[in-house]
Amino acid sequence: MSAPIQATTPAPIAPAKIVRFNAFAMNTVGHQSPGLWTHERDQSHRYTDPDYWLDLARLLERGGFDSVFLADVLGVYDVHGGSPDAALRHAIQVPLNDPLVLVPLMASVTRHLGFGVTCALTYEQPYSFARRMSTLDHLTRGRIGWNIVTGYLDSAARNLGQPAQLAHDERYDLADEYLDVVYKLWELSWEDGAVRRDKSAGVFTDPAKVHPIRHQGEHYRVPGPHLCEPSPQRTPVLFQAGTSSRGRAFAGRHAECIFVSGPSVAVVKGYVDGLRGAAREAGRSPDDVLIYGQALIVTAPTREEALAKHEDLKRHVDIDAALTLLSGWTGVDFSRHPLDATIDYLDTQAGRSALASFSSADPTRRWTVGEAAAFIGLGGRGPVFIGDPAEIADQLIAWLDATGLDGFNLTYALAHETFRDVVDLVVPELRRRGRYREAATADDGPRTLRHRLFGEGDGLKATHAGRRVTLSTPDGGAEVVTVAALSTVAGGAAASTAVETAVLLDPDPASASPSSPTLFSLSIPLTEPVA
Repeated sequence: MSAPIQATTPAPIAPAKIVRFNAFAMNTVGHQSPGLWTHERDQSHRYTDPDYWLDLARLLERGGFDSVFLADVLGVYDVHGGSPDAALRHAIQVPLNDPLVLVPLMASVTRHLGFGVTCALTYEQPYSFARRMSTLDHLTRGRIGWNIVTGYLDSAARNLGQPAQLAHDERYDLADEYLDVVYKLWELSWEDGAVRRDKSAGVFTDPAKVHPIRHQGEHYRVPGPHLCEPSPQRTPVLFQAGTSSRGRAFAGRHAECIFVSGPSVAVVKGYVDGLRGAAREAGRSPDDVLIYGQALIVTAPTREEALAKHEDLKRHVDIDAALTLLSGWTGVDFSRHPLDATIDYLDTQAGRSALASFSSADPTRRWTVGEAAAFIGLGGRGPVFIGDPAEIADQLIAWLDATGLDGFNLTYALAHETFRDVVDLVVPELRRRGRYREAATADDGPRTLRHRLFGEGDGLKATHAGRRVTLSTPDGGAEVVTVAALSTVAGGAAASTAVETAVLLDPDPASASPSSPTLFSLSIPLTEPVA
């Protein structure tokens, strides 16, 4: 007699991952598609007009984008031909305005859109920078993010008091200490509950709950305290880009949102696997980071219209302008190489990953200089998806599932037409398939960027390096003060990831010494450039 058949409960099927979008923009003309500013429908020449940015903010909010990611550089692209002439002639990220001032403007007409802003720490003092980011976090009600870079243009260094940019490893050392300082300012200087706003007692801030950080390091001496009261997120959402070995180590420990770019599924999957592995090695969950791949979408109501649009866009690509951009990214003067010369990996002090993405894309293929220029001419170093809305949705989902990406950092060919096509044509198709966030309703209250991205909490997760810093211990004794880091901000609700951090403070500030030990030190590598 056969044994009775045991009923089994099938394993639950995990819900399909939604597709996420960021808009990749810059306070300049053209950005990632050299030559496209000459197209009659492009509006990026209006970048100095406030309405240009207000229109973009409203469009991205309507489309449910996670954020607008604002790139930046602090110098001109003068590697190509040894002169800035080509960059000036072709509008290669020059003229260029400050990205930070756009944030309050765009935040004023949105409730959910986040703002990731590139700021190079190499040329900015951490004390003043920490205040600037806290201010923006307050003004946006917690929707600010920081893309951490150290710069890669010698022209920027020369204009900011240095003969050239620091060597690669020196920039890592500087970044290490810089992050140590800003974490202390954001996370530990002001306790939760320090701000009382007690009119009857005449006490706005409780001095006993505001602490100096007494940082004494090789590059910075910052006594503190932080000038700002705790903002909704305390530490801004931390963005990072780069896939070098040190970039991966940095991302694993510190990044919450990571941008990658590559011309093939194989390259991007390798980056994603390495980055998730780095997070695991740092004691974090691989899901603690969201990884976005750079891409350009060319779409129209029909496939034929989309293909025709792509051909039209290609006619406006300027190869010399593209080589000017590529030369700046890599530090290699491509004006000295013929278009049919092959590209090999070169280790430079600029972008170490830029050339590697081409040389590793397909082991059997050798990219030429001309092919690389044509490739980045439309949308930069990511794929170009072409087709009607259904075909675009198929391609996006296929890339997402094959690479392990969480979403896409979308560039544009034409401002704002490219993003409008995505919002009006692609987003509805993805929503129809259940692969995109539903539209916000009037009942959806504002949330911080971090909460919107990860679904819980406004502050850093307990496993993040920024939650494990401590203040220096001055000589002459110490008292232990417990700070509930990020559990409550300015009277708000407790975050689900709150932990308590022991902070050692000296009862006599005069006893602080440069030789005081640091209880916890960070090792933070340099990120790769994003512009």
